[in-house]
Amino acid sequence: MSLNKAVLDIRQRIKVKPSPTNEPAASWTGTDLVNGVETKTLTVIFKSAGCRWGKAGGCTMCGYVYDCASEPPSLEDYIAQLAKAMRKAEKFPELMVKIFTSGSFLDEQEVFPEARDAILKNLADDPRVIKVLVETRPNFVTEENVQACLSILKDKPFELAFGLETSSDKIRKDSINKGFTFQDFVRAAEIAKKYGVTIKAYLMLKPLFLSEKQAMEDIIHSIDDAAPYADTVSINLCNVQKGTLVEALWEKGQYRPPWLWSIVEILKKAKAAHPDLPLMSDPVGAGSKRGPRNCKICSPEVADSLRTFSLTQNPADLSTTDCECKELWKKVLEIEDFTYGAPILD
Repeated sequence: MSLNKAVLDIRQRIKVKPSPTNEPAASWTGTDLVNGVETKTLTVIFKSAGCRWGKAGGCTMCGYVYDCASEPPSLEDYIAQLAKAMRKAEKFPELMVKIFTSGSFLDEQEVFPEARDAILKNLADDPRVIKVLVETRPNFVTEENVQACLSILKDKPFELAFGLETSSDKIRKDSINKGFTFQDFVRAAEIAKKYGVTIKAYLMLKPLFLSEKQAMEDIIHSIDDAAPYADTVSINLCNVQKGTLVEALWEKGQYRPPWLWSIVEILKKAKAAHPDLPLMSDPVGAGSKRGPRNCKICSPEVADSLRTFSLTQNPADLSTTDCECKELWKKVLEIEDFTYGAPILD
């Protein structure tokens, strides 16, 4: 069975309840760096027609495909989704807006052009919005749609975010089933740069079939490879989402999410190698059984240190706590490559 077939079989067994098409899948406020300055943010997960790649199988760790609308939203639905999300930021004097869907904002089969343009026009007309980020797969980036977005946003800074996950085409294909290559990312990044659009690259720590040590080495290497093209690199720590191949293997004891100690070490090394490159990591689900974790004692403190570092970019803010579980983590790095793919579970 191919990797894509395994993912698709799981997708087809999941029943998704219908939900209103005029409400976003999710939205929340936070803080991020804009030109080195801490800035309020609003993240909006639009309920779209659905990720084209996800419907055909998709990525091994992604459960966001189930956030799509039960039927394609109308133009009015998209405007209503944005309005509802924006109410959460109504007291912010200025903010950055991050736009995500279950797949790609620039895929015209997922978010039709009139809806895309109307969303951007609303943000362009709001003087409080100082920057707009949208996520897309690189194969949907063209000179035409980048220029179209810029013409609507006018002088507002625009950023494209890509789920690159790794610079290794082998890992992206055989562990993640991502469906594009590193050169696809490079092509899209070069188009964006041509028009003054900034790039955010998301990397994934510890996809399936990698040991902890292999996963760390892959991320460090991927940061080096992405650095010439990305203005920001954000490292996502793989968590166990429902209805995914990752979940199926995790339930069998064949996968463990990454250790928080691993990302602390990665950020120390990467920041030393790339001092001017903003590096970020927000460990979703940290400390939970489905999320990245150390032990119950130190996981909250270490996770908080990662969030602090993401804003300050100061390696001194990364956790230096001397927890007993760090010795187990070191032992995992030492011997897990010899356990024939079976994770050492704590």
